[in-house]
Amino acid sequence: MVLTVGFVLQSFAQDYPNHPITMVMPYAPGGPGDVITRVFAQEMQKTLGQQIVVDNTAGASGSIGTAKVARSKPDGYTLLMIHVSHATNAAMYKNLNYHPVDDFDPIGRATSGPMVIVTRSDFPVKDINEFIAYIKANQSKVSLAHAGVGSASHLCGLMMMNALNVKLNEIPYKGTAPALNDLMGGQVDVLCDQTSGTIPTVLGGKIRAIAAIGKSRLPSLPQVPAVAEAGVQGLDINISFGLYAPKGTPKPAIDKLISSLQKAVTEPEVIKRLESMGISAVSVDQAKPEALRTHLKNEMETLGSLLTKAGVKGN
Repeated sequence: MVLTVGFVLQSFAQDYPNHPITMVMPYAPGGPGDVITRVFAQEMQKTLGQQIVVDNTAGASGSIGTAKVARSKPDGYTLLMIHVSHATNAAMYKNLNYHPVDDFDPIGRATSGPMVIVTRSDFPVKDINEFIAYIKANQSKVSLAHAGVGSASHLCGLMMMNALNVKLNEIPYKGTAPALNDLMGGQVDVLCDQTSGTIPTVLGGKIRAIAAIGKSRLPSLPQVPAVAEAGVQGLDINISFGLYAPKGTPKPAIDKLISSLQKAVTEPEVIKRLESMGISAVSVDQAKPEALRTHLKNEMETLGSLLTKAGVKGN
């Protein structure tokens, strides 16, 4: 029996992959997660020797697409690229039909991305100090867009309101792209989101960057101060995308996927494309299952607690 299992695994390792792979991105096309997923799909298919098709299955803070992967056959042909929502959905949805840890095999982290507060171009503030003063004086009139409950922009906005002790008018959207479009169009006032989606529009003058989230300025926006420079405490969040397979995926497939991901994070073209969005590919040491497992656990504890205390529930 042992010899038979060993032979089957060896045969699988030699044969995998022998047809296209699907990489599920559980958010709408056009957003930062979609762009990141396609960057890695295009690069990893070179080393795996098979096409990787990106499947945008959006809805319910990413839980619909995530559940789709959890229920799929664990054969290495259906993967999940997801960010912080994989950690926060467990805190928001009482009857989530999958478990973020128990139902997935982690492959590795892919990116690390900072966040930035941006406003419509004609918002009546020019810097972080003016921004803080204005929203504290006009909080009932200021609209805060986000990409849906539990999204990165929702978490960032929630942390921002907590840190500044304000309550803005939250406007949820079905993804980052429509939220950003309305910000550019002047229909909403503020968005706190990943640089991967906001940097191009900031540099194009369509929206205004107010402050980088955290303690440090961004290399892509060196003139924009960090919130810490204005004395803001408790506002520090970084968004990482990670790659998962359904639980029980054969080790030979996982090993090949790890190797492909690790090669992708070192490729100059991948690094260049990510840097153009203001984010970074992780180190090879982070593109491993244990690193992603630890990262997920930490996010489930810290951000899950944030949502629970705020009484946030998924729709």
